[in-house]
Amino acid sequence: MTEVAKDAATPAPSVTHLLLEKHGIPFREVVDSAQLPASAKVQAALLEDSVGALMVLFPQSQLLDLNRLEELTGRKLAAVPLERLKRMLDKHQLSILPGLPALTSSPCLYEASLLNAPTLLVSAGHPGELLEVDPNDFKKMLSKGSAASFGVPLTSIRPNLDRPGDDSEEITQAVHAFTARRIQKRLEETIEIPPLAQTAQRIIKLRVDPNASVDDITNVVETDPALAAQVVSWAASPYYAAPGKIRSVEDAIVRVLGFDLVINLALGLALGKTLSLPKDHPQHTTPYWQQSIYTAAVIEGLTRAMPRAQRPETGLTYLAGLLHNFGYLLLAHVFPPHFSLICRHLEVNPHLCHSYVEQHLLGISREQIGAWLMRFWDMPEELATALRFQQDTHYAGDHAAYPNLVCLAVRLLRNHGVGTGPDESVPDELLERLGLTRDKADDVVRKVLEAETLLRELASQFHG
Repeated sequence: MTEVAKDAATPAPSVTHLLLEKHGIPFREVVDSAQLPASAKVQAALLEDSVGALMVLFPQSQLLDLNRLEELTGRKLAAVPLERLKRMLDKHQLSILPGLPALTSSPCLYEASLLNAPTLLVSAGHPGELLEVDPNDFKKMLSKGSAASFGVPLTSIRPNLDRPGDDSEEITQAVHAFTARRIQKRLEETIEIPPLAQTAQRIIKLRVDPNASVDDITNVVETDPALAAQVVSWAASPYYAAPGKIRSVEDAIVRVLGFDLVINLALGLALGKTLSLPKDHPQHTTPYWQQSIYTAAVIEGLTRAMPRAQRPETGLTYLAGLLHNFGYLLLAHVFPPHFSLICRHLEVNPHLCHSYVEQHLLGISREQIGAWLMRFWDMPEELATALRFQQDTHYAGDHAAYPNLVCLAVRLLRNHGVGTGPDESVPDELLERLGLTRDKADDVVRKVLEAETLLRELASQFHG
């Protein structure tokens, strides 16, 4: 068994103790860490269909493929609604579903390769707490379960994090795979993308005009009544605590928000209306614009905390935060029949970053297609780079500060429960490239989360 023992930690929840003891299974408490092999960690998913519920167990080194599961069982299974799962866990005072079939009365299906590991690590029911058991002992709990091969090894899935030269070809291949006939056209003719709104086009021109003034951006914003109302409302938000009443767009720019923030905020608002939010989404997901606003706010704070000599353009980093997940909207727009399948797979693979699910099902990721759209719309190259390389913690190429800031902000927020996907560590090299200390980065996130209520109010404006 592994030597990583749990020192002076809280005892595992009594229900998991009792279940293991009832089946005569010895166990040892272990602290979860990235150094422990994913192939030994038991991932549990409680699925259901019209027939009933089914507990599925597989190693965290694999992706649970619902299509393969349907081929095996003849059942179209999906994750149990989050509310019902939470009620069941609350009854046992647990926060995570342990891979213990005896916990539920439902039948169990387990990945056959799971028992090949020299030792197994089962969740004790709370974050960071694992129970180490011998596979031969654990098999006692699987006596009424069925073994099958349905997991996809992550080693066979290679998300394209750092090969931007392949993006166009891979996106085209993904589109071809979901069309009735092979379309021999250029990418922008294959994908039906809504034209960029006229307001957004005018704002983009102002962004690259060194002589643009407050009057220029005021005139553009005021020609779009809905946008003007949002900018004024934004400036009047308690989040900015502006003295006095905000009476006009110009007042909002001059007294509160500033030219740089308004031009990027207005652009984010304009682009946000180009693609509608998908009706379907994974359970237990942070609302799209709420996550975007949180990310933008954290990036704004991180940018200001950077050494002045290394600091990128603040307004543009803020815009990168607003639009960092724009590829998610584009996937829903381009692949509507298959987007629900992505959502269902994200629900049953919470241990994986979305890149693995999207690569497995589509052959591309939201980062690839989002960056492509930014370039197609002639957005700043810094923004396209921010979207494309936000998952690559090692990226140190052109405009590296932008994707590095997005990567850092997303990981910090996810570790505080904002956003979807597994908690991921923040490498020292990422902080070093940005000239930030870990304490300073944590302090920025803490201050943003203290304003959570106010930020949610700001995010609600994007839904209009």
